[in-house]
Amino acid sequence: MSEGKGTRMRDTAARRSRPARRARALGAALLVTAVVGGAAAAPAAAAGGSSVRLPVLPSKLAPDDPCTAGSTQRATAVPWEQAGLQLNRAWQVTAGEGVTVGVVDTGVSTSAPALKGRVTAGGDAGTDCVGHGTFVAGLVAAAAQDGVRFTGVAHRARVLAARGSDTKGTTSADRVAAGIQTAVAGGADVVTVSAALPGDSAALRSALALAAKKDVLVVAAAVPDLPDQPGSKDLPPRDFYPAASKGVLSVLDLDVQGKRPVGSFTTESADLAAPGDGVVGIGPAKDGHYIGSGASLAAGFVAGTAALVRSVHPELSAAATARLLRSSAYPADVPRLDPYAAVTAVLTRADTGGAGVRAETAGAPVRMPEDKAAGPIRRAMWPAAAGFGAIVAVVWLGLVIPRGRRLGWRPTRGGAPQAAESES
Repeated sequence: MSEGKGTRMRDTAARRSRPARRARALGAALLVTAVVGGAAAAPAAAAGGSSVRLPVLPSKLAPDDPCTAGSTQRATAVPWEQAGLQLNRAWQVTAGEGVTVGVVDTGVSTSAPALKGRVTAGGDAGTDCVGHGTFVAGLVAAAAQDGVRFTGVAHRARVLAARGSDTKGTTSADRVAAGIQTAVAGGADVVTVSAALPGDSAALRSALALAAKKDVLVVAAAVPDLPDQPGSKDLPPRDFYPAASKGVLSVLDLDVQGKRPVGSFTTESADLAAPGDGVVGIGPAKDGHYIGSGASLAAGFVAGTAALVRSVHPELSAAATARLLRSSAYPADVPRLDPYAAVTAVLTRADTGGAGVRAETAGAPVRMPEDKAAGPIRRAMWPAAAGFGAIVAVVWLGLVIPRGRRLGWRPTRGGAPQAAESES
């Protein structure tokens, strides 16, 4: 649990003005209509058309299950999460050069085309039977492939694969602890942990203490991925580990409408929220794509953004990086990850430990849709990139900029805040 953790999910909303909420709801309605309507219009289109069906990636496998097969389906349009986070704006500043992200999961395939040449494996973690660790690593650092618009958050960062489970994805506190230790010993600057466990252990506490000593930022899923058993959604909110541990940046998942996915586990508090429902990613074999859901994927987006921050602000400590990610996030019940604001934020001497002030100014924050009744996105069907980008631009121009001016946001160095570039 990071410093200052305790963001209650009911407090922030009460402080928002009703006009601002209505404006955000309108923006969400426009954006979601484009996504869902565009997909429904061509449910069987080829990859080069307006939509494509993708296989669902599992979080773990049964003991007798075969390893996850390679996907031949490619998502050629910009995924909703990539456009919603406005990553193209953050990439104007940095793409994560010089930073290594440890992925503690089911392993990371060293042969994944989008990660080729940038994965170092700890022990046997260079193979991935389940595919989940490779999927998360792709969200963090996948490079763009020919004919495909999907790209990882920090696509010039390196990945250090550390196994936090057995080969089929079953995990424990001690396995996660060993994975964290492997990532830290291997020189990771940021570590993302996919597991959300009901309890910790002495070994896990020791591993987190080592990470803190070595100035490594640990990011973790605040809750497990979607429940396996019916009725699990009725469980009361509770803490999960290592996300609830001191110094760990905990992350919740959001769907395309900015809501928690239906049936998700809940927790009393979390540091950040990020896309994590129906997101596109790579797999352990071939060059196709999969669809995945869960807070573990949202943690991957936050870890990638932490890599961007540590690339552009190498003077920041792990704790200061976590504070910057929280303070630059878009205000909400659980603050929403905003990569561009994070990499362009003005830093004080306290942030840099006395190293000086970086004279960057942030533009308007990322637009994450919210306030509409939401259900989980389970279909691997994606809208035409052109139509999606147009709707994002309309929402940006009509809602975000006027609101930003009313709130006194400062312009970027180029002048007035500009609409996000269409990624289509």
